[in-house]
Amino acid sequence: MFFQVKTSEEVQGLLKGFGPRGEETIAIEEAIHRIVSREITAGEDLPDFSRSSMDGYAVRAKDTFGATDSLPAFLELSGDVVMGRAPTAVVSAGNAVRISTGGMLPEGADAVVMLEYCHDVDEKTIEVSRAVAPMENVIARGDDFAKGTVVFQRGDTMRPQDIGVLAGLGIEKIPVFRRPKVTIISTGDEVIPIHRKPKPGQVRDINSYALSAFCLQCGAIPVRTGLCEDNFDAIREAVREALEGCDTVWLSGGSSVGARDMTVKVLNSFEGMKLLVHGIAISPGKPTIIAEINNKALFGLPGHAAAALIVAEVFLKPFLARISGDEKTSDKCHQYVKAELARNIESASGRDDYVRVKLHSSEGRLLAEPVFGKSGLISTLVAAQGLVKINRNEEGLYKGQEVSVMLFKGFEEKV
Repeated sequence: MFFQVKTSEEVQGLLKGFGPRGEETIAIEEAIHRIVSREITAGEDLPDFSRSSMDGYAVRAKDTFGATDSLPAFLELSGDVVMGRAPTAVVSAGNAVRISTGGMLPEGADAVVMLEYCHDVDEKTIEVSRAVAPMENVIARGDDFAKGTVVFQRGDTMRPQDIGVLAGLGIEKIPVFRRPKVTIISTGDEVIPIHRKPKPGQVRDINSYALSAFCLQCGAIPVRTGLCEDNFDAIREAVREALEGCDTVWLSGGSSVGARDMTVKVLNSFEGMKLLVHGIAISPGKPTIIAEINNKALFGLPGHAAAALIVAEVFLKPFLARISGDEKTSDKCHQYVKAELARNIESASGRDDYVRVKLHSSEGRLLAEPVFGKSGLISTLVAAQGLVKINRNEEGLYKGQEVSVMLFKGFEEKV
């Protein structure tokens, strides 16, 4: 019996009550995709000297004003800029200094004339056939980031270019939110290890492997505890141990009413337990249980692999984003694409129905083709590229209707 059935919106609201699970300091080499936990500011200017962005000649811009192909400006060479060293030459009125891309702008210069607009007259003189404006072809000190500027804010996700900036600023380590540890407990007397051949009535353990991969895909750290017998003491001990070393516990299995009752009894045995959800008004995935113990979320997921993974996609993906510190995008972590429904879909009112679909193009249109099959079949998910939600106040969708397809990760750039 479901006595605390919640809508999808209510469940998402409840899960927003869980936040990041702490922080750590890591080397920038390990920081890709990690989420900054504190504001990071520039301790120095980047770059910390003005430099040329082109090969050419460092000049005073006003010495080139009016220069054209037919009436060039003539400048006297006063030296070269050696890469990696501070220039010794000074640019005074009527002078120029040869400079390469990245070279430090010499004293007196405020612009660089590109090499192709300069021609040698003799060993000491060049002619300039194009005028330059002050600071043209120059990257000024602090142009990227001035000292004291906020470079990254709490919640920013590190990308390759971001790590490059940190290196340029000499920042070797940064504070980030810890990646959440997810303990996955696979229950069921009928579930056996994958290396064994099932006997009649037995099935291999699909859920813990699929859910572990899902965690890795979301940037979390899965901890598989192996199989757990369907009895109170075994499940309780597994949950107790999990709570000591993880940030959230996922119990996989328990689709039968008796098993669900067992899960609730186990959770009730922990002091301070709050049963948040005992059933969600969705299909598949109605028999989902969510509880809170010691400010940690525990999920009792359906035993059918397809149902468990759909619940994970819809609810646990934004949940993991939030407890990973990704508060900026946790509400927008799903990517959608508009498509035209290829055929009618019926649905029972009173629940949100998540229909698996595959996508294909036809005559310039993107079509969403429902993947029909029994809700517990994982083959339907293998064939699908995303989900279409039918709201609980609708009785179905019609062929030709425009729908939003929630894309599975990996298909975002393929449609």
